[in-house]
Amino acid sequence: MSAESSTTKLSGLWQPHINLKSLHYGSGCVEQHLFGTLPSPLSKVIIVTGTSLATKTPLVRRLETLLKEHHAGTVSGIRQHGPVADVERAVEAVLSRGDVDTLVSLGGGSPIDTAKVISLRTKERRGTFLTHLTIPTTLSAAECTAGGGYTKPDGAKVGFRAPEMGVSAIFYDPQYARHTPKDLWLSTGMRAMDHAVECMYHPCSTEVPWKALSLWAVGELFECLPKARNSHPHDESVTIRLMLAAYASSGLKGENLKGGMGLSHSLGHALGSPYGISHGITSCMTLGKVVQLKANDSPENAKQISRLLPASGGRPTGDDLRDALEVGNRIARLVDSLGLDVGALSARGIGKDETSIIARKALGGVGEGLLYDQVVELVQRLL
Repeated sequence: MSAESSTTKLSGLWQPHINLKSLHYGSGCVEQHLFGTLPSPLSKVIIVTGTSLATKTPLVRRLETLLKEHHAGTVSGIRQHGPVADVERAVEAVLSRGDVDTLVSLGGGSPIDTAKVISLRTKERRGTFLTHLTIPTTLSAAECTAGGGYTKPDGAKVGFRAPEMGVSAIFYDPQYARHTPKDLWLSTGMRAMDHAVECMYHPCSTEVPWKALSLWAVGELFECLPKARNSHPHDESVTIRLMLAAYASSGLKGENLKGGMGLSHSLGHALGSPYGISHGITSCMTLGKVVQLKANDSPENAKQISRLLPASGGRPTGDDLRDALEVGNRIARLVDSLGLDVGALSARGIGKDETSIIARKALGGVGEGLLYDQVVELVQRLL
């Protein structure tokens, strides 16, 4: 059998990620288990994080104190979408210390992805990857992939991927999510929903474990995101359930998965760094509409999407297309219920003349054909 995975239930191949050694979850798990994941009793650690966490919360200082003599420095100031200047500055800061063997990323997708790139650059210059431990404070699930990148000054995203770029330990600790703003927490939860939903019509996703876990994750996200709107950050049980759902949405895709995630994700990249929109918000904008476009695209897509209806709180009718379209409706209603300031693209200065550019970027340069026309029309509906 080839190394390709498959959408069929009764045949396929799933290969595990090679780097992840442990996943700890629960309140206080960082304090309890962080030292056990260091590669050596003499390890030196650099923390990679963002400005807000470093200057507006006690989390970075708390982590520095916990690490004691292991702490070799902190690189803060990693902004949204990981601008190349931030990443290059972080790389040089780490490489200036010859004794550092470990990174701890603290935050959302930008610090986590930046730490992956630092590890890759260290391999290129010194011959070995760094150990990467991560403490996520959002639900974006960047910790689940072995890829990272940065954003060029023109807004274009540059990505890298190597199995060894993946994190070696994840800590889902609700104590470290207490300072995450509610809107950021909820919107990145919709990013996790994006991962789980797009799994269902990905041409290479496997039935087990990814689709099985995604079905569970969708149910958890539909139940817990509305609860989090009222309880975040005080209900640690809801926080942990959402963290685990984020991991389930993306953590076991498989090392052999081919291609990108899906149309909602590619639209997110076309809208995100070029226009300064967070990926959580882009998922809020695009996912429900993309689901309905994909459902109408083929009977197989409709069949796979319709499997999500019970997890989203609906009752199947037996009509795959009707049920799949209802999944899209329910996603849109969930976004509305969370009270997020999603807004329209026009409010962000994006005009109709840019919709064709966005569609072309989302489709990897394709600028004609039925799908291109459909995506242009979808983006126009976001104006």
